Parts: sequence; structure tokens; C-alpha cells
Amino acid sequence: MLKVENISGGYGGVPIVKNVSFKVEKGKILGILGPNGSGKTTLLKCISGSVSPLEGEVHIEERNMKTYSTKDLAKKMAVLPQLHANGFSSTVYDAVSLGRYPYQTGFFSSWSEADEQAVVSAMIQTDILKYRDTQMEFLSGGEQQRVFIAQALAQSSQILLLDEPTNHLDIAHQKQILDLIRKEATECGVTVVSIFHDINLASLYCDDLLLLENGMVKAYGPPHEVVLQEQISTVYDAQVSTYAHPEMPKPQITMMPSEQAVRQETVTAEHIQILPAYIQLKTDKALKVISSAVHNPGMGWYDTLLNRSIAPDIDLAHVKEEARQFLQEQQFSSTNTVMMLTAVQTNLAAIRSFSHETCSIVVMVTAGVGNAVDATRTFERDDLPHIGTINTWVIINGKLTDEAFYQAMITATEAKTKALAEQQIRDSHTGTIATGTATDSLLIAATQYGEEMPYAGPITAVGKLIGQGVFETTLTAIERYKQSKINEKG
Repeated sequence: MLKVENISGGYGGVPIVKNVSFKVEKGKILGILGPNGSGKTTLLKCISGSVSPLEGEVHIEERNMKTYSTKDLAKKMAVLPQLHANGFSSTVYDAVSLGRYPYQTGFFSSWSEADEQAVVSAMIQTDILKYRDTQMEFLSGGEQQRVFIAQALAQSSQILLLDEPTNHLDIAHQKQILDLIRKEATECGVTVVSIFHDINLASLYCDDLLLLENGMVKAYGPPHEVVLQEQISTVYDAQVSTYAHPEMPKPQITMMPSEQAVRQETVTAEHIQILPAYIQLKTDKALKVISSAVHNPGMGWYDTLLNRSIAPDIDLAHVKEEARQFLQEQQFSSTNTVMMLTAVQTNLAAIRSFSHETCSIVVMVTAGVGNAVDATRTFERDDLPHIGTINTWVIINGKLTDEAFYQAMITATEAKTKALAEQQIRDSHTGTIATGTATDSLLIAATQYGEEMPYAGPITAVGKLIGQGVFETTLTAIERYKQSKINEKG
């Protein structure tokens, strides 16, 4: 639909953009990225024809753009510039109606039902119909932006050129407008080229991205090939970190502050409190945590860890709701707390510290193995989930990569399984050595201070501590649990 070939252009004969080429198919969205001064707006002006290119050509439907008349071009291409001049007072309806100018034989002398429908539809889509008779100067910047987007939509063109369409918009209207643009592309076959300052929004909504640096193409392709940590950091001269969007296969970035983080205190076994209702670790600075906890599972930053003792007959169907209620009653922050549940009394917990010349860890384990299972044989069973459980904390005084967090979970799980074998814990249904319980939970936390540890497999320095620490601490926890059962019978 739109093809740009070797475009160079600027002002006063001085090129701002140089030798830019790309193609956007019908129904696709291309996002243009780049730091201030990289030539994004100049490129859009060259494509729209408001700035004559010094070199290169723009083709619409295999036809040179220069061969279109002004009105025919307006029927093919609508432009939303970055800045809008409101030199005269007009109502919202009148402003949106200007988008129908290419279809008039005289100045609105041939206004049709189709024109009216296009204008009203555009106002409804952008949520501005309620401002229909309001003068433009009485609208906020975000409301005015939506009026101009409606004007571009009312033009019913096959190509939309947008310069920061979400400028001045709050997060709800950003989503509304970009969802609308995505719908126009997908359902109506509109071709969209849009400038973005927000890299995350561009990645989410665009099929392809064009990254400019000093007026030249630095990268061009799908978001996962353009939004690369090193590449974005270099082009924008800013330290960033990339990560996967939690719901979509699109990369996202996070800004990283340049100042050194305040040092986290070294966590020791003495920092863990054993209370009748729960085991608690509270730190002054949040730890980076990955866990399979009941409350706040997954990865995040938390300053409070809880391993709460509960009755074995708790209603598992409503356990998350009950957990939130407990935190509220105990005045814990719901957003800063990770909480596990265990059927084991807190005084049976085993807590130990382990250190190496390069790092140190603390391990906490509660091990209720009365309902132990062999994971390789559970397919033979049809019983419902029930409380076990072996809960494990590994707190690392060090800085882990995401890869190391996952490897630490593997290493800790292998060590736990080895401890069960050492203690001859068996699945009561199969008689085979158990690998855990039905509801085991694992937490890996790190202070994220010091030299980075890229890996945490069993032969790394930190992996060796995790393997030894989880194995020995789990043995102690199982022995305490066994002894408690003997005492109950005795």
C-alpha cells in the first residue's frame, strides 16, 4: 500500500533524514521511533508531501504520490500532525467536519448523508460526541487531541500518518485511541504510519518498527528485532532493561536509574522471626523475589516474607481471598508481602545460614511430609489437592540475573528431592520414594546488591550453597516433623 524508497529530506537544502526506505502493507501499523532530533517528524512530512524530498520517492498503491491531485491524495492519505493551530474559533463538530473536505465539490456545498455519518461515527469512536457543540478553545489538550484524531478518521482515507497520536492523553484514552487505530487497520484495512515517543506503546500496537538515529535507519523490523536492550540504550543514550510483556509476545522496556542503589543490609538467620501464627522476614529495602506463593506469586520486589501456619482443613477453593483478609487483619501491606501457607507448626521450622567467600545465603524450610507424593506416579491417583507441605525459602545476599533466579529454583528443587530420598520419605499410595508434596512452595529472594551472579546452577558458587543449604536444612526440618509426630503419639 505505502512504499518509501530512499527518501532524503530536510529544510533549506540540508538533509535531516537520509536514505530511508520501508514498506507498509494494507492493514498494518508501522511505528517510527527515535530520540528527539532524529528526524521522525521530518520523515513524516516527506511522506505526506508537506516537505518535498531532496531524493527518493513515495508510492501509494504502486503509483508515485506526485501523480495524485491534492484532493485525490487527501482521499488516500490523512495526516495528524504533532502541533495543531487553532487560529479561529470553531465547534468540535465543525473541526471534525473539515476531515470531509476532500469529498466536497464546493465548500461543504455537497454535504451528504455519508459525510454526516463519517463525522458522527468518528466522534463516537473518539468519545467526543458529548463535546459536539463545544468551542475548541474550551477543551483540554487531551480533548483537543481526540478531536483532531476524529478529524483524521472522518477523512476515511486508506493511509493514516500520525505524529504522536497519544500526545496529551491519559492512560485510558491512550488505550482507547490505539485500540481504535488497531481496529481500523485490522478490520478496515487502513495502513498506518505513526510516530511514537513511548517505546512500550509502539511495541504493543505496531506490526513493525523503524528506529531512526541521526536521520538514518538504525533498525527496521518486528518489535522483537528492534526493541533490543543494547540497541535502545545506544540510540537513546539511556540505560534501559528489556522484558517480555506478561500477556502479549511483545518486548517492553524499563528505565534504569544511573545512581547506585542504596546497599541492602546482609540478611542473616537472625532476621527471621518465628511467631506462633507465621514465620516472618522483614527487610528495610525490598528484595527481588520469585516464588510459587499463595499471595503475590511470580517475580517482584517485596520487603516482607511470610510462611503462615494454617489448619489442614482450610478451604483451598477460597484460599487466596482468605489470605488477603488475613494480611489486612494483621496490618501487613498487601502489595509488599509474599505469603506462603503451611500445615506445619512454625516452631518446627529449620533455619540455617551458609556462606562462601563470594556470597552467603539463608535457608528456611518447614517440611510436612505426611502427604508426600511421587510426582512420577501421581497420574495413578485421583485424590483431590490437599495440604502438605514443604515450604522453602532461599534468601541470597547477592545480585542475580533472571536466568540465575530460575536456575536457583531448579537447584533448590533438586536438593529438596535428594533430602526426601535420604530420609526415605515415601508416597503412601505407591510405596515409592516421594519427590515432594502436592502443595510444595518455593521462594528465591536476593538482595540484588554486589557483583552480578549470571548463573545459579549446582556447580556455581551460589548454586553449591543452595544445593548444600536446601539439602541440609530440609533434612533438619523433616527430622523435626517426624519427631513431632512421635511426640503426639507418645
